Amino acid sequence: MTTDPSVRALIAAARALAREVDGMRFAPPVSHVYNPLDYAWTIHENYLRRYGAGPKRVLFIGMNPGPFGMTQTGVPFGEVAAVRDWLGLAGPVSKPAVENPKRPIVGFACPRSEVSGRRLWGLFRERFGTPEVFFASHFVANYCPLAFFAEGRNLTPDKLPPAESGPLLTACDDHLRRVVDTLEPEWVVGVGAWAENRAAEVLAGRALRVARILHPSPANPAANRGWAEAATRQLEALDIWTP
Repeated sequence: MTTDPSVRALIAAARALAREVDGMRFAPPVSHVYNPLDYAWTIHENYLRRYGAGPKRVLFIGMNPGPFGMTQTGVPFGEVAAVRDWLGLAGPVSKPAVENPKRPIVGFACPRSEVSGRRLWGLFRERFGTPEVFFASHFVANYCPLAFFAEGRNLTPDKLPPAESGPLLTACDDHLRRVVDTLEPEWVVGVGAWAENRAAEVLAGRALRVARILHPSPANPAANRGWAEAATRQLEALDIWTP
């Protein structure tokens, strides 16, 4: 059992967030809601224990779990091969209480690759070599822990009506503050504009800097034209990374 105070704080914050969002309900078109902090908790906790010892210079923030990434593995941007082969995390994953037949949870047996995760973790692997070198000064978290589906279609939190998104954003804002209090980053980097905007609003007035990189999703046309090179140029231009 780790005694690192940062790890203990991150675990406590994630558990509190999971409990809070579990009590929320969402109306159609949302048909199913997945919370991998519940059914994939063991893997997520292992991620925090292995890599969450702080402080960190750079905190990357994603939007919410992708259907073939964190929803399957419990790790932010958690493309199966990257989590298993580079981060060295694996194990059984259970099922959400109400499973979407069009988006089954099969854990590390998921045959599809989460492209965003493959690109993000692939860049970090290429630049830093080992997870230990990367996580010595960096960390990756998601702003929202929930995945939303309208049957087979993935819905992102920004598409929710205000009556539903308001309480969710409040809970996620509180969690982000706790993560930042724990890791004390110099930089919070949104992966995409929405995550950057949430971080800028939540962390306004703090002695840190908020920025963003291009989102690696294949739904983003710019990301399909050399995403790793573009993200690297952005990070180097900000002096977050050294050319």
